[in-house]
Amino acid sequence: MTDNNASAAKETPAQQAAARAGMTVKCPDVATSLSNVPQQARPAVNNELAKMDSQVADAYQRLAEPGAKADQESVRTRVLDPLTSERRQTLDRIATEIEKVQPRPSGLDSLAACTLKQDQAAAANAQAAAPNTPAAGDAAPAAGAQGTGAQGTGGQQQSGPQRADFVDIRKVRPNVKNPRVQAKGSKGTFSSRCGRNENKHFNSDNVIVAPGVSNGAHHMHDYVGNKKTDAFASNQVLESAGTTCTNGDRSTHYWPVLRLQDGTKEFDAGAPGGGTEGNVGRILRPTSVQLSFKGNPVSKVVEMPKFLRIITGDAKAFTNGTANANASWSCTGFENRQLKDKYPVCPKGSNVVRTFKFQSCWDGKNIDSANHRTHVAFARADGSCQQGFKAIPQLVQRITYKLAPGARNFAVDSFPEQLHKPVTDHGDFINVMSQKLMKQAVSCINSGRKCG
Repeated sequence: MTDNNASAAKETPAQQAAARAGMTVKCPDVATSLSNVPQQARPAVNNELAKMDSQVADAYQRLAEPGAKADQESVRTRVLDPLTSERRQTLDRIATEIEKVQPRPSGLDSLAACTLKQDQAAAANAQAAAPNTPAAGDAAPAAGAQGTGAQGTGGQQQSGPQRADFVDIRKVRPNVKNPRVQAKGSKGTFSSRCGRNENKHFNSDNVIVAPGVSNGAHHMHDYVGNKKTDAFASNQVLESAGTTCTNGDRSTHYWPVLRLQDGTKEFDAGAPGGGTEGNVGRILRPTSVQLSFKGNPVSKVVEMPKFLRIITGDAKAFTNGTANANASWSCTGFENRQLKDKYPVCPKGSNVVRTFKFQSCWDGKNIDSANHRTHVAFARADGSCQQGFKAIPQLVQRITYKLAPGARNFAVDSFPEQLHKPVTDHGDFINVMSQKLMKQAVSCINSGRKCG
């Protein structure tokens, strides 16, 4: 019988790194399953959900530690079993909080267990590189970006992206289809100019998903618009804050930063959300940020309620699957070709583009929901909203970056276990327009004008 532990002990550091390459922790997403959390219990439940994100991040770091054994028994005892135990206790606390207001939810315990997910491209790259890597006793490269083995601060391995995560945009077929605007539709556009985050408003919070929790996102966000947005910003704080928008719009717009993995140590190189969680390299300032609100192809739009919160895309789409993913990557001059799960390789004279098209149907009642999704919805293929939902102005965030032609050394910030996959890209929005400005926007859109 082969002793797995003994075999692992004889492996070189390079072989151990190759075995761990692209290996990540996959857990059921509890947040999306909690669609019926009473309002009174939401603050406590959100806090517990944030703890679960931290538990997964910690487990991934244990998995990725240099020298860690990658055989099934070691991974189970060192990573998966302790994580499952932590999650089971947290799920019990969530159920107890909900039970204070309504009957205790059943079945939450089934969401405790986690498994491993392998990124096949990373594993193949690492195995191919392993014979050429230093022997035991030398500095072993970490599994990761471009097969280069770049390593972040604090011992945290940089795990992504891989070369297979990029595609030449010129090899992609046009794939964008837009519904035809009907006579009753709303053809106008209202735009806000809010800058490119020149004031360097960054943090790794997420006031929508994890209010009151520092580093609730475990990755760094870029902000434009409202100047006071962080995890602790109440509606009152947002309403009274300054803004970078020239029209006085105090709305909050944010998305994960894009980094150039060039070895630069950013201000957050040793901080949570940054280098200690695998988000390394130079933060890129966008070349342009365009924020526009568009109409509906089949109907007029109604005003958004103040403090409406919308998240588009899924920051955990690599492990969750693509049900809620909404990433769109492209290059200027090629925007009829949109990529969902690849980064674009752009030719000379063309910039990288990220486009977030937000949900444009609202339930007419709620500014948020327990899972931050069910109060809004995407329009159907013809542009119409499902029964019970109303068409609202559709926010489109379009962000461009100037990179070297053919660049493959950039990545979006992500939760550590999401391996910087392009499919995890996402955008966030809180409407803090004044009632007067919102009326102007809706009037502009419904009358077919271009304003702002």
